[in-house]
Amino acid sequence: MDILIYSPDGKTAPYETSLAEHLREANIRGWQPGDAAPADYLVLWKPNAEVLLPRARLKAIFNLGAGVDGVLGTRGEGAHHLPPGVPLVRLEDAGMADQMAQYVSAAALRYFRRLDVFDAQQAQGQWKFQKPNRLTDFPVAVLGYGTLGAHVAKALKAFGFPVRAWRRSQRGEGMHDSGIELHHGDAGFDACVSGARILVNLLPLTPQTENVLNAHLFAKLAQGAFLINVARGAHLVEDDLLAALDSGQIAGATLDVFRTEPLPADHPFWRAPRVTITPHISALTLRDETVAQIAGKIAALERGEAITGIVDPTRGY
Repeated sequence: MDILIYSPDGKTAPYETSLAEHLREANIRGWQPGDAAPADYLVLWKPNAEVLLPRARLKAIFNLGAGVDGVLGTRGEGAHHLPPGVPLVRLEDAGMADQMAQYVSAAALRYFRRLDVFDAQQAQGQWKFQKPNRLTDFPVAVLGYGTLGAHVAKALKAFGFPVRAWRRSQRGEGMHDSGIELHHGDAGFDACVSGARILVNLLPLTPQTENVLNAHLFAKLAQGAFLINVARGAHLVEDDLLAALDSGQIAGATLDVFRTEPLPADHPFWRAPRVTITPHISALTLRDETVAQIAGKIAALERGEAITGIVDPTRGY
C-alpha cells in the first residue's frame, strides 16, 4: 500500500511518521514536484493542481480538515480537477468539536455576561453597574448543524441559552434534538435567524453560502445582536458588518476567519472597537486524532468496508 502526503509548506514528515505507526505495512512518502508515481491513498491539505492529477491505483483522497473548500475551491471549481471516480473524504471532528464548543461558548458568554462592556469600562477607568441579561432574552442561532455545529449547539444549550440550529437538509423540522430547535430550507433559515441575539456561523463554504453573512441577514436579527464567525472569511460581507456595527444593529462580532489571512495590517477590523479578532484558532486540527481517524478509514477501505465523511463535490461538503 502506497500513501502520498501533501502539504503546501512541505512539512509532511510528522504525518508520515504518525501514519507509519498506525499502518506499518504502508509505504508512505511526502509529495515532491514531479511526483506522478502510483499511490493507493492521497492525504493532503490545500493541494495544487499537479498533486490532483490522476495517478494509478488511487482509491481515496483524504483532506486534513473538515472544510474542503481548499480542495474544491470557493465555488466548487476544484471539483473538475479531482481524479474521476476517486472519493474525497473530510475529517469528522478529530479533536476539533470540543475546541470549537469551548471557543464559541466563551465568546457567547462574554457577550451575555457583558464582559465586553466591562472591558470597555476598564479602559476608561469606569466603575459602573450593568443590568444583567436574561437567558430567555438571548436566543442563539447556529448556522450549520453538522458534527461541529451540533457539538456547539449542545454546549450552548447546557449553559441555558435557547438554541436554534439550521442545516440545509431536512432532519426533524420543528422538532427538538436535546432541546435544540432544528430548521432546514429557505423558510427554516428565516425562522432560525429571526430575532436571534447571537448568530454563530459554522456553515461549509459553498457557492450557496458565500456572502451569507450580509446586511439582509443582519436585519433579521434582534437589534444589538452579536456575530460569531468560525467558519470561513468568505461567508462575511465585511462592509455590511462594519455598517451594521455603526448603526447598532450588530453590537459586536467575534471573528476567527477572514477573506485574507493573515489579516492585513491596514484592515478596518483591527480598528473596530467592537470586533474581537483571533488568528483562525477556534478549532485546530490535532495530529494524533487526525492520523488515527484517517488510518482507521484506510484500514476499513482495505477490508472492503464503507466509511463516513465522503464529500459530495456538487454540494461542497
